[in-house]
Amino acid sequence: MADRIRQYMAYIDNLLESEEDDIDWEEEMKKHLVQTAFFAHERFIHLIVTVTFAILAFMVFLYTFSNFTVPLLLLFLMIMVLMIPYIRHYFLLENSVQDMYEQYDKMLAKAGITAFVRQGKYKR
Repeated sequence: MADRIRQYMAYIDNLLESEEDDIDWEEEMKKHLVQTAFFAHERFIHLIVTVTFAILAFMVFLYTFSNFTVPLLLLFLMIMVLMIPYIRHYFLLENSVQDMYEQYDKMLAKAGITAFVRQGKYKR
């Protein structure tokens, strides 16, 4: 997933830097919103997984603290080792989706759309 996000964002960055006049920005914005929604959904799922693991780690920590055994300590350490990649991946997703919002704003500017009106219509 991380490679897919990076490749897609690089594609959009290249599109934004392009000097071509024949780019249909409104079509590209529609595609971009779909991709942003996919990545935002993935971000939400990873948030749920990360919070679940954090709660599990906290519960195991409390139980280990009150009933110390080596297997419980090993379980806690394994959960903490798993938390590191979950948190890292979640932050990649979070930051990427935020960057995609900025890319969308730049696409709006390229399309000549200056403001977003509350009724859902574009103002040129």
